[in-house]
Amino acid sequence: MTISLDSYRLVYGCMGLGGDWDDPSYGPADVAHAEAAVEAALDSGITVFDHADIYRRGKAEAVFGEVLSRAAGLRERIVIQTKCGIRLGDGVRPGIYDLRGETIARRVEESLHRLRTDVIDILLLHRPDPLADPAEVAAALTSLHRQGLVRRFGVSNMGAPGMKELQDHLELPLVANQLEMSLASRDWLEAGVLVNTPAAAGNGFPLGTLEHCRAHDVRLQAWGALAQGRFTGRPQSPEDERTAELIARLAEAKDTTPETVLLWWLQRHPARIAPVIGTARPDRIRACADAVGRQPELSHDEWYDLWLTARGTPLP
Repeated sequence: MTISLDSYRLVYGCMGLGGDWDDPSYGPADVAHAEAAVEAALDSGITVFDHADIYRRGKAEAVFGEVLSRAAGLRERIVIQTKCGIRLGDGVRPGIYDLRGETIARRVEESLHRLRTDVIDILLLHRPDPLADPAEVAAALTSLHRQGLVRRFGVSNMGAPGMKELQDHLELPLVANQLEMSLASRDWLEAGVLVNTPAAAGNGFPLGTLEHCRAHDVRLQAWGALAQGRFTGRPQSPEDERTAELIARLAEAKDTTPETVLLWWLQRHPARIAPVIGTARPDRIRACADAVGRQPELSHDEWYDLWLTARGTPLP
């Protein structure tokens, strides 16, 4: 499959598939659950499926691989993205990050086996490893590409300086950066707005990262895009409640769902953000379909109304 940077507007995140995190096995019910979620995503027009080798300790990839094996022709119609670079704690040692070249190669082989495919369309480096040698990482990625095991590469949770350092050693362009971005998690947005204000010191987002991605055609993917339901049924503050009421009014006026309005808010930003939805509920997945099938129908003022209501305080 030839991957176009413009070929997707929404990503389905598969972290919720595969059963319980603490159960080492999965069963037919978990596979059926994954099938229902994948079917709902496909029905909604979603063709990019996001994984990580650690999700459900590998079971998310494994059940997805079973779904692929049962659906003739499905592999050719979808983009499979997965991540590596995090080593989970095992009860003896805590979790760490590991982007050594040999580790990347081994994790990709394991993901390919679980996913029951011969190639990964996009591989993301899940978290920056402070001990990683960018030249060694680039060599490992280049080898995977030359072997035909991975088509494209990207990063996750990485700022512009780390991206630049890696890209200096890598001939293939980085095509994606997956970051936490939502109407609830707004540091990515406010980092550039709070410059020259006292509040800037409390913003941890690496300034310049959005601009770097836009300048180098790196697709931004927003994990946590639905804000864990804070604006669609599980408010955590008075600001959440007021924002949920505004979202509901906008959804009714535009004949769509609250979930779509949330995703439109991200998609309306000029950085070409592709939200990642992680719910495993088929009804909630289908509630996001208009974020694929319709362009964001939020005016300039409506976009700001959502931001300021969720923010709860005026702009500086």
